[in-house]
This record gives sequence, C-alpha cells and structure tokens, in this order.
Amino acid sequence: MTLLSGQPFVAILSYHEYCLILRCDAYAMDLDKKSKVIIDLTGKIVLVTGSSSGLGAAIAKYMARAGAKVAVHYHSGKDRADEIVNEIKKDGGFAMSFYGDVSKKDDVMKLFSEIDSSFGPIDILVNNAGIDGKRELVGDDVPEDWEKVIQVNLMGPYYCAREAVKRMKPRKSGVIINITSVHEYVPWSGYTAYSSAKAGLSMFTKALAQELSDYGIRVVAIAPGAIKTPINKDVWGNPESLKDLLDKIAMPRLGEVDDIGQAAVFLASDLASYITGTTLLVDGGMALYPDFKHGG
Repeated sequence: MTLLSGQPFVAILSYHEYCLILRCDAYAMDLDKKSKVIIDLTGKIVLVTGSSSGLGAAIAKYMARAGAKVAVHYHSGKDRADEIVNEIKKDGGFAMSFYGDVSKKDDVMKLFSEIDSSFGPIDILVNNAGIDGKRELVGDDVPEDWEKVIQVNLMGPYYCAREAVKRMKPRKSGVIINITSVHEYVPWSGYTAYSSAKAGLSMFTKALAQELSDYGIRVVAIAPGAIKTPINKDVWGNPESLKDLLDKIAMPRLGEVDDIGQAAVFLASDLASYITGTTLLVDGGMALYPDFKHGG
C-alpha cells in the first residue's frame, strides 16, 4: 500500500492487498451469518409420550416449531391431544395424535407400529408420560399403588426406549430424552415410589447412553423442578403453599412449561451433539439447598 504525497489520503492497493481485503470482508460477513444460532429439526420424527397437556404438550409444540413431525401421544383425553395437534397445525407445524398405555408392552409396540405407518421410524423419543401416584407412607401403603407408579414411570420409558432403539440402531442415529424430576436427587417423603422411579430412570439414562454410544444414539435426561401446570394449581394457586414452595427454590419463581420445552428442543438438536448420559436440571436451583443462601 502507498500514499500519494501532497494529496488527500488516497490508498493505492496492490492486487494482492485488494484480494486480502476482499477475503477479510467476506470472512466478516460469514462470521455475521454464523452468529445466528438456529435449531432446525426439519425432517425429524418425534414421539413425545404424555403430550396431551402440561410439560409434554409444551415439548411437542417446541419440537414442531423447530420443524419436526410430532406424534402427540395420549393415554386418556383424546380431545386434549387433538387440541394440541390443531394448535401445532395452526402454527404451521405437522402433528398427529396416537393412543397407548406406556405401562403395557403390547400397547407400546402397537403405538410405534402406527407411527411407523403414518410418519416412518422415529428419530427422537421423549419419555415424558408419568404419574405422581398417591401420597402413602411405606407400611401404611398399598403395594399395588407402588407397582403402578413404577410400571408407568420406569417400565414405560424402558418399553418405549426398547422400540426406539430397534429403529435407531440400523440408522446409527437418534436421541432419547427421559423426563425425570428434581426428585431423582431430592427425596420426597410419602412418594417413595415416584422418587425411586425417577432415580431409576436417571441411571437407566446413563446405562443406556453407554450401551448406545457406538451407534450414534444419544440418551439424556431433563429433571424438572417445580413447574407451573394446571395439575398442581392447588399448590401455586394458594398463597400459603406457594410461599412454602418458593422457599424451596433458589430462584424466586416457579418454572414454566416453556422452560422444559426449550431445554428439550435444545437437547434434541445438533447443538447438543456431544451431550449424552447426563441429566440437565431445570429446577431454578431447587437442588442447591436454597436455605444455605443464608449461611450454614
């Protein structure tokens, strides 16, 4: 580069200097393009169990917004499932509703076969369906109630993962997301079956991730904390019980279903391609022992 003496500032560039500037400018433009991170699940087929309401419905909607075809699963409440499907379609997405009892192996096999016929083999499984069960202290409880919680919350994800793996292994690709709970870490008196099932599902996540690591299949878990849904309105709708609940959370708010939907769509995407065999806590810090904010 040279300057003309006695003249206003004028740069005379050599050909190589000019090309260098063009390359730098193009690189800057390329960086600008890359600065926008987009989650794109176009072409992916997703099954979200228990997605007719609450967390499952939010996850289904976020998957659809990212471009995936979504199988909205329900056990009871077909009308609610169809409402979610219609909402997804109005938003420009693609979805269909499917029935099945995840606690029954034959139902799960039929569910997957119907999805195969309608969409093709799934790419992403979200094991969301679950129940709290009755609050019962061990010794005063009914064993059948305990067994039911284990059957839905632990055997259900196993049955679904088993069918998903059969379809994912030949393609060496897939993602399985298990919805556990903060209670995989935090004991919950009166709900030993629920806490045990969620802790078991967490270990199932790790062991299955290890099994499938050579097949390009990732297995992860999301552990929600106190999330505001219609099911627990009796808690957050009562000022006294709400205060008690907020005292258990480091962040001074309840979670929203969108918090879980956003976490799920991230973990399902290639942005999480190096994440497997672990649990993402989405609990506002409930597992941080928030009482210790004020000293030990």
